[in-house]
Amino acid sequence: MKPVYIINGFLESGKTEFITYTLDQPYFQIKGKTLIILCEDGENEYSPALLKRSNSVLEPVENEADFTPEHLLEFEKKYKPERIIIEYNGMWNFKNMKLPWHWKVEQQITTIDASTFATYFTNMKSLLAEMLRKSEMIIFNRCDGLDEQTLAGYRRNVKAVNPQGEIIFEDQNGEINQMFEEDLPFDLNSDPIVLDDMGYGIWYIDSLDSLDRYVGKNIQFTAMVMKPDGYPKDHFIPGRMAMTCCAEDMAFLGYVCVYKGAEDLKEQDWVKVTARVEKEYWAEYGGEGPVLHASSVVKTKAPKDQVISFV
Repeated sequence: MKPVYIINGFLESGKTEFITYTLDQPYFQIKGKTLIILCEDGENEYSPALLKRSNSVLEPVENEADFTPEHLLEFEKKYKPERIIIEYNGMWNFKNMKLPWHWKVEQQITTIDASTFATYFTNMKSLLAEMLRKSEMIIFNRCDGLDEQTLAGYRRNVKAVNPQGEIIFEDQNGEINQMFEEDLPFDLNSDPIVLDDMGYGIWYIDSLDSLDRYVGKNIQFTAMVMKPDGYPKDHFIPGRMAMTCCAEDMAFLGYVCVYKGAEDLKEQDWVKVTARVEKEYWAEYGGEGPVLHASSVVKTKAPKDQVISFV
């Protein structure tokens, strides 16, 4: 079987940039020739230096009528490539694509210019849907200036067509590590918001980037007590040990908590905390960050799994 990677999307959606970036990565510097089948000419071109460096060859297919198994086999016979990348034309209906029988699609990726997505979704929905339907990864680039509500709407549009596809949003600084409310494993409208083991880890990470969505809300979770030297008597840190990469990579994840009974708590006690989340200055944060104001701290049993995992 001949492995094939399909990169599709409308003109100027970032297909060439994605392929160029991939060809230049160390993990792609593997033995054998790469055949790139180019089905449209965009603003960006493949440099001869990159093609030489990555042991790649380029063959254009300008008309949809010429994109046939027979024509593609001619390329294979000519170059004998180890792998094939197809930069597909977004105006060609994807469901009409036919490949030689022994070409196996290893991965399909769709690139989308977020600044024009709404227009294409409104006016060319059927073509877009065919692109998205079997894509394992959908990359929205040029997301600069778009708010969370807009991106969440785009995400819902894509998920309606392809529920299993991985969706990535990128701006000029790279990938946007944005957790959308619909992805959270807890209900933001609950009072209190109850966090299980997984929920605590996700809440901790999400509150680093999206603290405003939690400010003024009550949360409840089970945690271990930490009492750093020099803390005020009515302050402590409830948190959990977490394995973020491997067994050797352990960290205590917790935020400062104000509680009038903190003096009676002991290091490594297990407690159930109910607290209001506020955004306040704390010297160890180097500025403003999450500060919990506990209304209840009750001693409890240690959970079965004392370490949460992000592995």
